[in-house]
Amino acid sequence: MTHNPLLLLLLDASGRSSELVKALQKKDPALAVVRSEAEARRWLEQNQCQAILLAVSSLQPHEAFLAVLQDTAASAAVIVAASEPSVNDAVVALQAGAVDYLEAPVSDSRLDGALEKAGVSLQSPPAGQSPAKSEKGCAAIIGNSSVMRRVFSLIKKVCDAETTVLVRGESGTGKELIAQALHYEGIRGSGPFVPVNCGAIPGELLESELFGHEKGAFTHAIRTRLGRFELANGGTVFLDEISEMSPMLQVKLLRVLQEKEFERIGGTKTISSDFRVIAATNRNLEEEVQAGRFREDLYYRLNVIPIDAPPLRERVQDIPLLVEHFVARFNRLRKKKIKGVADEVLVRFTHYAWPGNVRELENMLERMVILANTDVLSVADLPERLLEGGVGSAPVERFEELPEQGFFLNDVLGEFEKRLILQALEQTGWVKNRAAKLLNVNRTTLIEKMKRFKLVSSSAEA
Repeated sequence: MTHNPLLLLLLDASGRSSELVKALQKKDPALAVVRSEAEARRWLEQNQCQAILLAVSSLQPHEAFLAVLQDTAASAAVIVAASEPSVNDAVVALQAGAVDYLEAPVSDSRLDGALEKAGVSLQSPPAGQSPAKSEKGCAAIIGNSSVMRRVFSLIKKVCDAETTVLVRGESGTGKELIAQALHYEGIRGSGPFVPVNCGAIPGELLESELFGHEKGAFTHAIRTRLGRFELANGGTVFLDEISEMSPMLQVKLLRVLQEKEFERIGGTKTISSDFRVIAATNRNLEEEVQAGRFREDLYYRLNVIPIDAPPLRERVQDIPLLVEHFVARFNRLRKKKIKGVADEVLVRFTHYAWPGNVRELENMLERMVILANTDVLSVADLPERLLEGGVGSAPVERFEELPEQGFFLNDVLGEFEKRLILQALEQTGWVKNRAAKLLNVNRTTLIEKMKRFKLVSSSAEA
């Protein structure tokens, strides 16, 4: 029996789309790739597929094509990956029947989650070939520092507990990896791991994502759709950026956590599902509760067992291990032969503040591996911000002597982060996309931090 391929529709010829093709080809060697709507129609007249992935810059020019797919490929699930995402596009895509709306570039775990949600049965890798990402649980987390050993110890202690866990930490610290470790190391490891980014899904659509909906529940609800809680039966639901959830949904989530029962939107049947909830946040939820933005009863329900994901600046001993891991990975993915990293580069890495944490290190090393002119990464390969005078190149501010009365570490770090963000915004003329790229953070993360620090350009104030 031949394997039905996953159709990837590339509507723009960006480099990011080509990387998406490579990632999908590793998961599905029979992947079919088309370059236009017309070519997709012709392909669908003669073939069938399990899912259709639209890799576009913006969905707006292709809204009509979504309606066409409902007629010509009604049995195939549709996933949209947009390099210029917008709330409006997400609303249109999901209301038109798409099973997921992703922000490009798409991480491997996010892509796996979307394909699982679409019901795609991925092929096993060819004999003798290892999967690109085989490590699960604690083995997938790189680190041997004392703070990480404490994290591993806590994961082992609570992985089999049925209680909720709240993973706290800055953006880029690996909160989802900790959640995955809790899942795969525990008794639910053979069940589904279902991630939900509460900050990336518009509030009006998040309820449908979590609880599902019945056919006809609202305009464009052309088929019954299972929610994440239902899909996670026997496994784990990971609620990332939980602080972004609206007050209305916080009330509904509290009931689900207590009863493990819910109704789909537009439905009257009560559905039971056996799942564990792990939540994550990069905000201080106690402050959110005091400000009235987060329910106190839900906070205590989630914060039964807190686990802190340490920032990279607090685990600099792990930097050589992370560098070795990422260089080996990008050698494999980019067909490079980098043999090592110069000692001076490692010294600069250990003295850098890493506002973007491990994600920033990963992105930086990918760039260095791709652009390197020799087989050893040297200072010449470093981006400007790590060289003298570059944004964020200085290490975290040092006191000649700590004051006897002490100080509030979070306040000092927060002020340092604020200065870096302000400098990046000013350097890029307050263009958020460019500033986010300079800081190696997502645009949504930058906007969130700008709101927190009340950073507004002088022209906007005027």
